[in-house]
Amino acid sequence: MDGRLPGVDDDSPEQVICHVDMDCFYAACERLREPALRGEPLVVGMGYESGETHGAVATATYEAREFGVESAMPISQALELLPRRIDAVDDPEVDPSEAGFYRTVDMEYYESVASEVKSVLHDTADTVREVSIDEAYLDVTGTVDWGEAAAFGQTLRDRIEKTVGVVASVGIAPAMSAAKIASDHDKPDGLVVVRPGEVREFLAPLDVEEVHNVGPVTARELRSMGVETAGDLADADPERLEDRFGGRGREIWSYARGEDDRIVEPVGKPKSLSRESAFTEATDDIERKRERVRALAGDVAERAKREDALYRTIGIKIVTPPFEVNTRAESLPGPVEDAGLVAEVALELLKEFRDADVRKIGVRVSNLDFSNAQQASLDGFEGDDSGATSVRENYSLGEFLATQDDERDDADPRGQTSLSEFEE
Repeated sequence: MDGRLPGVDDDSPEQVICHVDMDCFYAACERLREPALRGEPLVVGMGYESGETHGAVATATYEAREFGVESAMPISQALELLPRRIDAVDDPEVDPSEAGFYRTVDMEYYESVASEVKSVLHDTADTVREVSIDEAYLDVTGTVDWGEAAAFGQTLRDRIEKTVGVVASVGIAPAMSAAKIASDHDKPDGLVVVRPGEVREFLAPLDVEEVHNVGPVTARELRSMGVETAGDLADADPERLEDRFGGRGREIWSYARGEDDRIVEPVGKPKSLSRESAFTEATDDIERKRERVRALAGDVAERAKREDALYRTIGIKIVTPPFEVNTRAESLPGPVEDAGLVAEVALELLKEFRDADVRKIGVRVSNLDFSNAQQASLDGFEGDDSGATSVRENYSLGEFLATQDDERDDADPRGQTSLSEFEE
């Protein structure tokens, strides 16, 4: 078995699929906001309040995992294994070197950081499937050949870290299931490339629970059948598996053999498109800010053109130190496609922040229209105030994130918002 996808002709190019998985994403966001936490044991709790013992562990850094703290563990149990560092001040029995830090889940902030990662991914690949807040598949078959795969993965990781400040692990393979396993294979900060013809060999020694769609319960049943590894599963009788697990039995058998003909499909249409850019240091130089807005506006308008999207709302996002998010937007009487107008409106909205220290700037178009309808008359926009709605309020961060970059109408609700699905 050479790992070639079923149904693919020998002369057809193998898919090049990239799976991006952010490492300990919630904790990475907290460290981005609070750099002093880097290298420290850190636990992010769902339903946890500072100083309390209720809630459950949403994410534990690798440093915290060394103390036995795991995802979904009750906070009370985590505190027994890893006391709070702050408690060491008043309790001589607590050794500061064996204590850590605890933070409360802040989904609005994490979504803000995730939107920046998504911008990088969508700028890197034409086909992106966002799976959750911290995970996505990219199909780069048309732009990356297998000789370039490792360099592409490294460049993508570097760009995410440089642009956003968080670390991603990347797996590249000719199948979605193998790419996902590859991204998890060398965490944290990993890059694993599995070339065509190497998939089954790569999977064979892995624990059977690492096979796509094999959870702990199924893994226990498989072990009771003498199936310990992915290789064992690949060699098993598919009819026996089907008798035991139904149609899923044959599915996981195929995944273990590297057979996965699924393609990367985006989930729904984006509601908005945006680009953001951070300054090395906060600046109050209005010309630098204007120059950045013009560049971002051009990029956003070009991307909307590529996706055949008209837009009714043009907005900016201004982040001032330490991380105060301000947004302003102008709504038009109808959908348009006009790069000059995007820049013009964005620069007008920027005037309010002329003298402000700015850490980051973003430009966004939203209320997208993919119906190819005739765009609204700009004369109407310029001369008929009755038809235009001006939106110049300071949205809350949550309201802004509700329509943040590339939000999908039918987005997959999975992610790190429940205690049943945590990052590994």
